[in-house]
Amino acid sequence: MIEIQDVSKSYRTRRGPRFVLNRVNLRVARGQHLGVVGRNGAGKSTLVRLISGAEQPTSGRVVRRGSVSWPLAFGGAFHRHLTGLDNLRFICRIYGVSYANALAFVEDFTELGSYLREPVMHYSSGMSARLAFALSMAIEFDCFLIDEIVAVGDSRFHEKCRIELFEKRKDRTLILVSHDPNVIKSHCDSAVVLEEGRVIPFDSVDDAYAHYLVQA
Repeated sequence: MIEIQDVSKSYRTRRGPRFVLNRVNLRVARGQHLGVVGRNGAGKSTLVRLISGAEQPTSGRVVRRGSVSWPLAFGGAFHRHLTGLDNLRFICRIYGVSYANALAFVEDFTELGSYLREPVMHYSSGMSARLAFALSMAIEFDCFLIDEIVAVGDSRFHEKCRIELFEKRKDRTLILVSHDPNVIKSHCDSAVVLEEGRVIPFDSVDDAYAHYLVQA
């Protein structure tokens, strides 16, 4: 379960602090599939980063009861001068999971072959996204954060990603940001709309989109 308690987040600008989120409260239950909807710049990615712990709120707090993934396909935490395997070994050590088990899965899932033994700085953006996605699946988080579904590879690889995340882990908590309403409607059972720094919750995804379209 994740609880966001009176959270605000501001960034410095030349005109002073700009609040992206303003005293937001939200509770995400275990096993809930929550969609996050909003205009560009509404704070969707900021909300995901706060939940993941990649950023800290300006005020308020985020309570996590269970393990939470980094945003899927995010490779920003990789050390570019280390190989894919070295990054995998480091992440396994941080999360206390078996390197041998994770290695077997990542080698098979990414289909990167010998590139796993090359520095990440030599990877294309698609290769980095494959590795990041595979690492997220290799570690069995209680909650998965998805800031837009990154389409990497061909249709066969897209299907592999869908099965791993939305079928094999359908019992996990999912928090999904997407501009594609079909993605949210296909994979979420509830949604929130980010609007002027506030979070407006809806039990129905259709109701969330009806509100969003009126405001857009």
